[in-house]
Amino acid sequence: MTDCILIGAPVDCGKQRRGCLMGPDAYRTAGLVEALQGLGHSVMDRGNMTPDPADPPPVANKAVHHLPQTVGWTLSLMRAAQEAAKEGFPIFMGGDHALSLGSVAGMAAHAAQLDRPLFVLWLDAHTDFHTLETTTSGNLHGTPLAYVTGQKGFDPFPPLPSVIPVERVGLIGLRSVDPEERAALEDGEAMLVDMRMIDEVGIARPLGTFLDKVAAVDGLLHVSLDVDFLDPAVAPAVGTTVPGGATVREAHLAMEMLSDSGRVCSLDLVELNPSLDERGRTASLMVDLCASLMGRRVFDRPTPRGA
Repeated sequence: MTDCILIGAPVDCGKQRRGCLMGPDAYRTAGLVEALQGLGHSVMDRGNMTPDPADPPPVANKAVHHLPQTVGWTLSLMRAAQEAAKEGFPIFMGGDHALSLGSVAGMAAHAAQLDRPLFVLWLDAHTDFHTLETTTSGNLHGTPLAYVTGQKGFDPFPPLPSVIPVERVGLIGLRSVDPEERAALEDGEAMLVDMRMIDEVGIARPLGTFLDKVAAVDGLLHVSLDVDFLDPAVAPAVGTTVPGGATVREAHLAMEMLSDSGRVCSLDLVELNPSLDERGRTASLMVDLCASLMGRRVFDRPTPRGA
């Protein structure tokens, strides 16, 4: 069984709409600890982190906001990831997707120390491949993948201990991509799976291909699960709703396949805004998906109360 290390990352500076800072406690309330323990895992909850002090120089793009806070979170989460990865399986409870600037960079550093390649699976409606120069909204939760893959334009951020090549990145669930991000990605080697592809061939085929690629080089895999990967009809607690997302079964199948692979070494749970939830159902679904990733199977699922 696994030593799970919960790291609360109440990052709420990556976009203008507030509320994601309540995410870590919502996961605790929804029973994440109990779900993991029920599967036989040990759980250590490190509590909620705070950002490091940071005073980066201003950038030319005046739309960028909350830069010092975001750089501070990147520093603290990069360090926390490297420390936690030595002890077990880090689960970063967000918080908006800006937390992945630090969590993924830290896990890449850990993998480099083990001399193993780190792959990243981005389950999201968006590519999050803007730089500080290309973002028009200034929302830094839309920049993590560009940063960790070593794109230009991140001078205020800490230097990367280890850059993740774009060909080690898989994005599944895409349905909202800005022109600048498309231009940066379409000529690269990242695996890009939009919802049309999922409609046509299902989620298992592209995910299986990606997992085979990880296994072929004995790689490690970091999974970043954004609430907006899911259709807002089943997961309303997100400020960036995009219709037409993954169904509950598609999401569970992805988690079950990831569990079967034995390659996942860390997990982000991001963009949960409890103020937008309906009686906690999004938080509960995200906890269920985490449980599937950590080994729960269809026949293991408890019967809902009242059934």
